Amino acid sequence: MADEQADQWGAWMAAAQAGHGGAYRRLLGDIRIWLLRYFARRLPPGQVEDAVQETLIAIHEKRHTYDPARPFRPWLAAVARYKWIDRLRAMGRERGDELPDTIGVEGHESEVTSAILLRDLIDRLKPAQQQAIRLVKLDGFSVEEASAQTGQSPSLIKVNIHRGLKQLAAIVRDTSDEE
Repeated sequence: MADEQADQWGAWMAAAQAGHGGAYRRLLGDIRIWLLRYFARRLPPGQVEDAVQETLIAIHEKRHTYDPARPFRPWLAAVARYKWIDRLRAMGRERGDELPDTIGVEGHESEVTSAILLRDLIDRLKPAQQQAIRLVKLDGFSVEEASAQTGQSPSLIKVNIHRGLKQLAAIVRDTSDEE
């Protein structure tokens, strides 16, 4: 903040103490912006506006303690700092929601196992087939998009998908016979 800005704020606060409502409104409007930036760097986003409002109220209640012979910025920063510390203390006292012991998602274990098995199966394919299947079948890219990403022609992408899926079917078939 520029010294000129701080001096202007001090002059507005002095005018407000003398009963000038317009100067007080300008002061509160300007320092509100400063407070938003101050608290945005120090608090979670959901608490910034509340901290700003609490600080503006504190400034209003303590405006008689400001000495116009002294700089305004340190006075403002002190009020904001105390309100920030109050916020931090309140956050420490707040109880978070307790998580239940059974937080798992139904069927999650089988989905994870399936994903691991699928990754292991795909890893057995040739790299070009792996890439084509991952892009088109798993990631949802079109054949043209996969072609642009890999440098393979669209027809080669289709061939690699076809051959890769055929190879995967053979691996699954052979593995189930062995077990």
